[in-house]
Amino acid sequence: MDTHQAAPRFVDDYLLSLLARASHVVSSEFHERLRARGVSVPVWRVLATLSGGAETVTALADACLLQQPTMTKVLDRMERDGLVRRQQDARDRRLVRVSLTPRGESMVGDLLAAARAHEAEVVARHPDAAAIKDLLRALIARQRQKQRSRGV
Repeated sequence: MDTHQAAPRFVDDYLLSLLARASHVVSSEFHERLRARGVSVPVWRVLATLSGGAETVTALADACLLQQPTMTKVLDRMERDGLVRRQQDARDRRLVRVSLTPRGESMVGDLLAAARAHEAEVVARHPDAAAIKDLLRALIARQRQKQRSRGV
C-alpha cells in the first residue's frame, strides 16, 4: 500500500485561484448559450451593465473587466451594430456616456432572462451559491474601500 500522498497544490486552496476557477466553470455554461445566440461575452457584459442605465466608458470597462482600449473597440462594433450610442455628458463634456439603443434594449431583455434562468439552475444545483453572492459583494466593497484609501 502506497502511503505517500502528493501534497495538495497551492492553487487548490488559494482564494484567488478558487474564485477565478469557480467563475470560469460556472460562466462557461452561460457563455456557450451566448455563443449559440451569436453574442460575444464582452458584448453581453456591456449590454447587461447598460441595462441599469447609461455609464461612462471608464465605468463600463471596469464593470466588464476590460481594458479601456478594448472597451472602445467593443463599443465601436456595438455602435455600428445599432446596440449602443455614445454622447457627451451634459455636465462634464470631457466624459462620454454610453447607453442602449432600442435595439440594444430589446436584445438585452432576452439575454437577461436567459442569465436569470441560468443563475436559477446554478443555485438549484448549489444552494450555497445565494449566500456566496452576499459574501462576494462584501469582499468587493471592502477591497475597493481599501484601494480608495490607498489612492489606487
